[in-house]
Amino acid sequence: MNRILYLVIPAYNEEELIENSISVVTLKLKTLIKNKKINNESKIVIVDDGSYDNTLIILKELVHKNRYLEIIKLSRNCGHQNALYAGLKEAKSEADIVISMDADLQDDIDIIDEMIDEYNNGNDIVYGVRNNRETDSFFKRTSAVMFYKFMKFLGVEIIVNHADYRLMSKRSLEALAEYEESNLFLRGIIPQLGFKTSKVYYKRLERKAGISKYNLKKMVELALNGITSFSVKPIRLIVNIGLVSSFLSIIYLIYVIVGYFAGADYVSGWDSTIAFICFFGSFQILCIGIIGEYISKIYLETKHRPKYIIEEIIR
Repeated sequence: MNRILYLVIPAYNEEELIENSISVVTLKLKTLIKNKKINNESKIVIVDDGSYDNTLIILKELVHKNRYLEIIKLSRNCGHQNALYAGLKEAKSEADIVISMDADLQDDIDIIDEMIDEYNNGNDIVYGVRNNRETDSFFKRTSAVMFYKFMKFLGVEIIVNHADYRLMSKRSLEALAEYEESNLFLRGIIPQLGFKTSKVYYKRLERKAGISKYNLKKMVELALNGITSFSVKPIRLIVNIGLVSSFLSIIYLIYVIVGYFAGADYVSGWDSTIAFICFFGSFQILCIGIIGEYISKIYLETKHRPKYIIEEIIR
């Protein structure tokens, strides 16, 4: 039996490439249907994440010409993770399997066939994993390696070189819907679902048009969200450093007292004193900042505000 496949694609200010992307994905969808890989009721779901350029206008023109296309318009820009989650949640009621991908199609769509094959082999989640980072800049490549290593050090279960290009079954999507937290980091949540998984490797392609919406600021925010959402080790590290610092301070205090009664001649060292004050002062500020990150997440979670609001669905 051929399964109904929904391709969920978040889009934010992609007027330069959205029409071409939909054309390419539609052709791929038709090929899959022709080869009886998927059901004829399969769809392409574009989630417009509050675009302020002509992306939505182009989508509304295309939806009347393309029977496979559906549009979910969010009321405002909610961020990539929330837009993706909105599409996945809407798709799970109609689809048997869902594949999420980015609108720039840098993730090779030709491996969709392999993803479906892996699903048919009994895997509920199939990760699209990059086999290299040759197309990345030196900074992005280095920072990505450091991020994954740091996440592993913190004990977070995460798939290295995997973004949000993945296949999910209906039951894994239903399990994902149970996660109602405000601070979404899907790359960390989905490996926790516990279903049988598989990986399919591909080479990331160059962007055809436009610029990436994941600038340095957004990458840092995503990294911080991932770290603070899935590990309390930074807090424990602060505690351990505090204990060690206190122990060393006591040792030094004993040394000074013993030296005083032994008649040692101490010379005032203003430079070293100021250096110690600056170091520990800045370290305290850093620690307070880390604790603040966790407190801010608790604050946001307790409000139970909606992660997104769907303004309209266009079919």
